[in-house]
Amino acid sequence: MATTPSDDSATPITVLGLGAMGSAIARTFLDRGHPVTVWNRTAAKAVPLAEAGAATAATAAEAAAASPLVVACLLDHEAAEEVLADVGGAAAGKVLVNLTSGSPAQAREAARWAGEHGAEYIDGGIMADPPDLGTPHAHFSFSGSRAAFDAHEATLRELGTGTYYGADAGLASVEFMAQVATAYELLIGFLHTLRLVQAEGADPAEFADRAADSVADDYPALLRGIGKAVRDGAFPPDMGPLSVQAALMDDLIDHRRSLGVDTTRMREVKHLMDRRIADGHGDEGFSGLFPLLGDDS
Repeated sequence: MATTPSDDSATPITVLGLGAMGSAIARTFLDRGHPVTVWNRTAAKAVPLAEAGAATAATAAEAAAASPLVVACLLDHEAAEEVLADVGGAAAGKVLVNLTSGSPAQAREAARWAGEHGAEYIDGGIMADPPDLGTPHAHFSFSGSRAAFDAHEATLRELGTGTYYGADAGLASVEFMAQVATAYELLIGFLHTLRLVQAEGADPAEFADRAADSVADDYPALLRGIGKAVRDGAFPPDMGPLSVQAALMDDLIDHRRSLGVDTTRMREVKHLMDRRIADGHGDEGFSGLFPLLGDDS
């Protein structure tokens, strides 16, 4: 299995995949003084990094053999599978850090592959844009081999702020996928709301300023409370009882419909509220809708 270096400050690193993010990873490590070997299926993408001091490899296996720490950042899980198949036995004795986006199941599959090939495995999720790498604004989730993470934590933190979630290789992906999903769920709803605001002749930018203040002031405590309610299975009246909240829903739906704004999400909320109230839970808060999610009846 992989060795544990006593001094991680100048650990040689291989980076597999030189898209925008992979190139930013390699350049960050170069800037921090690490010997870096790079490989990309399209070799031309390695030229700028070679000019900056990186070594280049002709194959993924040759690149992996060059360093004890191998970082993969590919387009998707399928691309990562293909590259790891090319790496093959060169993975033995290495620590493989896979920063390719994928599902928790895919991360666990990659961890099994690494174990079968004599490597230790760390899965990671990147919540940042390439220009943010190397700064505290870049956030990473990590999971997998605890020993490997402890050995290379200092190096991995050179990429940004990192949090280790546990030995289950899928946990970093759970965190990443949930964070990204939260953003998309929030933002698509916000776009629909801006459509409503604009349709009424109000200024969407001015409304966005006020909404941003509301989110910063009110929502952190609300989100934490809802998370605790879901964990504990007890649903206090956050945002008020459902029986009171439900009284708003018809007006919200009718308002949107009158302006040609999508009503799908509001109709879903009303449907869930009506069901939960009918089941005798009208005294619960919004978190009380959680037990109905995943129930298609």
